[in-house]
Amino acid sequence: MATQNYLDIADTLALNGDSYSFYNLRKLQEQGYEVSKLPFCIRVLLENAIRHYDDYVVTKDHVNTLLQWKPNPEDKEIPFMPTRVLMQDFTGVPAIVDIASLRSEMARKGKNITRINPLIPVDLVVDHSVQVDYYGNKDAYRLNVDKEYERNSERYRFLKWAQNAFDNFSVVPPGMGICHQVNLEYFSTCVTERNGYIFPDSLVGTDSHTPMVNGLGIVAYGVGGIEAEAAMLGQPHFFTVPEVIGLKLKGKLPAGSTASDLVLTITNLLRKTKVVGKFVEVFGDGLDSLSVPDRATIGNMSPEFGCTITYFPIDRKTLEYLEKTNRPARVVELTERYTKANLLWRENEDVIAYSQVVELDLATVEPSISGPSRPQDKINLRQSKAVIHDILEKAYAQKLAPVSAPTVGKWKSEGGNIQPPVAKVIDHPGVHEISVSYQGETFDLRDGAVVIAAITSCTNTSNPDVMIGAGLLAQKALEKGLMTKPWVKTSLAPGSKVVTDYLQEAGLLAKLEQLKFNVVGYGCTSCIGNSGPLPDPIAHAIVDNDLMVGAALSSNRNFEARIHPLVKMNFLMSPLLVVAYAIAGRMDIDFYNEPLGSGTNGQDIYLKDIWPSADEIHAVVNRVVRKEHFKKNYGEIFNGNEQWEKLEAPPGKAYKWDEHSTYVKEAPFFVDLPEGTTPIQPVNGARVLLALGDSITTDHISPAGVFNEKSPAGKYLRSRGVPVEEFNSYGSRRGNDEVMVRGTFANVRIRNKLASREGGYTTFLPTGEEMSVYEAAMKYKEQNIPLIVLAGKEYGSGSSRDWAAKGTFLLGIKAVIAESYERIHRSNLVGMGVLPLQFKEGESYTSLGLTGKEVLSIPELNDNVQPLQLLTVHAIADNATSRTFQVVCRLDSKIEIDYYRNNGILQYMLRQLLIRN
Repeated sequence: MATQNYLDIADTLALNGDSYSFYNLRKLQEQGYEVSKLPFCIRVLLENAIRHYDDYVVTKDHVNTLLQWKPNPEDKEIPFMPTRVLMQDFTGVPAIVDIASLRSEMARKGKNITRINPLIPVDLVVDHSVQVDYYGNKDAYRLNVDKEYERNSERYRFLKWAQNAFDNFSVVPPGMGICHQVNLEYFSTCVTERNGYIFPDSLVGTDSHTPMVNGLGIVAYGVGGIEAEAAMLGQPHFFTVPEVIGLKLKGKLPAGSTASDLVLTITNLLRKTKVVGKFVEVFGDGLDSLSVPDRATIGNMSPEFGCTITYFPIDRKTLEYLEKTNRPARVVELTERYTKANLLWRENEDVIAYSQVVELDLATVEPSISGPSRPQDKINLRQSKAVIHDILEKAYAQKLAPVSAPTVGKWKSEGGNIQPPVAKVIDHPGVHEISVSYQGETFDLRDGAVVIAAITSCTNTSNPDVMIGAGLLAQKALEKGLMTKPWVKTSLAPGSKVVTDYLQEAGLLAKLEQLKFNVVGYGCTSCIGNSGPLPDPIAHAIVDNDLMVGAALSSNRNFEARIHPLVKMNFLMSPLLVVAYAIAGRMDIDFYNEPLGSGTNGQDIYLKDIWPSADEIHAVVNRVVRKEHFKKNYGEIFNGNEQWEKLEAPPGKAYKWDEHSTYVKEAPFFVDLPEGTTPIQPVNGARVLLALGDSITTDHISPAGVFNEKSPAGKYLRSRGVPVEEFNSYGSRRGNDEVMVRGTFANVRIRNKLASREGGYTTFLPTGEEMSVYEAAMKYKEQNIPLIVLAGKEYGSGSSRDWAAKGTFLLGIKAVIAESYERIHRSNLVGMGVLPLQFKEGESYTSLGLTGKEVLSIPELNDNVQPLQLLTVHAIADNATSRTFQVVCRLDSKIEIDYYRNNGILQYMLRQLLIRN
């Protein structure tokens, strides 16, 4: 941390006999700078730049750019040096593989390997590996954890090695919570003390939902693992000076609406506002009624809006939360004293100049769901039945079966043998309704049925109001005699053990368990695609009869094939509605006019009959959400269970790679890296590997879920002697590039216009043969033919998944040409040496008449390329006709050009270390 007193604003703050140094923005105000008109989040960036000013990495121009920020900011880059880094295991393992691989290359070159070490604190929480294999019974949690260790012990040993081999690196073992909820409830301090200085807590995380702690007044956002590794090694994160959209809230939420409904409403509103790549800052009197968990619920879904952060300035609610979650009194007092002294306390909002103001009256928020495949597609609950009918009939060309009481019976026993579960089509012309037998019951499964109901994801499990609300709704449902339907796979996956403690103290955990919402694990589970298998009879009924079934999720993501490959409709909602849909058993229900079911006495029971009031919820929350629960659980956060303790970590500062491992393999990017760079070269004679549409997510590019033995990744594992039952998931094998490159563009729902079928296929254009994307890419590589991807709007939206960029690079793709990009993925492409290009406004490859079968060249690309330069692309069609068009080179800054010239940010950094070593 630089300590030059640039602008003469160094100051001290005394607290309980201690004295702290800090950079005081109030002194800038006194010097005549209008700091009070800056959005609070820009003030944090300004303090960061001043504190790290060295006139080399952080220059006077960087500081002045922020100091003179305007609602229409200059098109300049600024550096940001986060205080710490947060990781989860799916993105964290490959990041640590990269860092360990950098050490291996340093060793090969005879250099000091300990130079490769995190310079700032890094916390990795193992939360993405637990799958819902077992559910609906008291042993589900234990059995799922056992299965998790059985599948992932090699990865976990690698993480234990890293914890011992690196300084500033800690690991939260499996089964303790979700990284963002643990970050909110424990890691985040609002104000950081280091080397006698105090300054705002800040971080980047290798998960797009890192902005959850924006709800605590912390500037934090998701980056790819590549960028996180750079931050760990002391490299600032550069980005263009952001616009700041002011989200003005007024009023209060009406009865019956929850924070979950509010966040779905905001997601829809801000997507329409087009906030991609911008900052959002929340203000207005409506903020006074929102607790930190409410704010965190909103901040969590920033990537679903498309913005970088959704910032909530520190105020009285922040301090209340710090106290409630057992932060030391000294931390609470320091947070208040420092932020008030440094113009970072929420006040005088009316003088702030925002780039744009968007208003929302909280009183207009209605109960909502969102889907079937995008978080921003909000549906008011009162219209949901009609909308879902429309989805089924128009989008999927399915006709709904008429609603009737489900047929329920018991399996018959003949000759002492139980009849096997079967699925058959009922003779009912024009409808999709299948008779299924499962676990002693026979019922009709139909289009629109809910087959997964998951209370999952830190988005909502961090919010006691909606979790207690779900428990109260379960209690009332049981009192009325209602039960979940037998075809629904139910699960409860809290984001921390605090949740189960307060649910248990309230007597509500038992009620959820009676409805088969047993705790299945403390991790992302269904939210990340780890829903586990559906029961065989249900799965066969869906596949054999092409049923269009749904999932009800308290999650933040519902992209195609993310939750489960057999579930094509996925809807986001509050935990309360997850329970309600599990009871109803179908998505196409009008909760306002149709009963959930029949009660004990045969009477119709409606949702309103079991919906808890706000007063009921708050009374329980105030009674059971106590700091003692936080003290107990976070006092043992690093301990892990007996299985974790027994794992033996490999010794040594350099990792000993096992050539037989199919989980952890040295990254190929740095092996025998030349110490010098070569000039940037044109792209000549390239072919299109994929021609894609809009909203291609990182799930499409690099899926995280399960894969079958016939896929390229499956064939690879089989060739290495791995049985199908031990395949695990793509996410769990991100430490092995051989698996991941074969899984790139392998999503079963991706649609490539160069293939005749859905899934990871393309046409090898020289011969016209259709094959897997991986096989085609390898054929092109054999012939030294560079590759290009064509795409539409919002390319790379979704999770901050670095393998979406790494896999793209390893396939031999030199450039992507899209209509627009999501922030993280564009940055990751640059970080891997893949050129992101953007069609000019209003143009697309379809409007330009491109089919994807052309031969493309970019002759103007050379070592003199400039940020955002226009480049001409030459396209030659099969009939030898040619055309040219211009694209924007999305190397947005000079440092990004350096990264691209080095074939990636880590290669750039390694060369810097080799020079200085």
